[in-house]
Amino acid sequence: MKLYYTPGVCSLAPHIILREAGFDFSLEKVNADTKVTDAGRNYLTVNPNGYVPALEIEPGVVLTEGPAIMQYLADQAPEARLAPAAGTLARYQLQSWLNFITSELHKGFSPLFKPGMPAEAKTAFKEQLAARFDHVERHLSKQDYLMPDGFSIADAYLFVVTGWSGFVGIDMQAWPAIGAFRKRVEARPAVQAALIGEGLLKKAA
Repeated sequence: MKLYYTPGVCSLAPHIILREAGFDFSLEKVNADTKVTDAGRNYLTVNPNGYVPALEIEPGVVLTEGPAIMQYLADQAPEARLAPAAGTLARYQLQSWLNFITSELHKGFSPLFKPGMPAEAKTAFKEQLAARFDHVERHLSKQDYLMPDGFSIADAYLFVVTGWSGFVGIDMQAWPAIGAFRKRVEARPAVQAALIGEGLLKKAA
């Protein structure tokens, strides 16, 4: 398998899951501006939408959209216990969290990265994100991870998305349970390896 990624963006979440589950995989970096990969490939031939992630399962078979990719990976490695079994109530609860992170958090950050966005609009988006963080904070103040059985694909996604806060001027100190969650997730060996693999963390000497 090959994961097409851009360092630090949402493709970091499936990268973490590939390592958590112990898959044999390769990485191909995508330039977000030129849409050309490090190997010189036109990324639009892989994903016509032009954004990452994309998972090339085998030649000619590509899966896009982070939550779908992570669920696929979790189902291929059930022994890693990264998602509840398909068809169970717990699986739908996991999907609820994935949808929440995608629509309420991930997309809530998007306007804040646009340089032409008026300051008033950015303030409104930050206030909306704060309300969503309040919801996550209440949940994580009661348990270590989003799902009661421990770390899951949803936690990888939440870790990545909340990590963008510093780049848009959101002080996460107002949500200490989220901060503690981030430290727990970042300490995981697979997360450390993914961060190093994307050049986001220096390898210890």
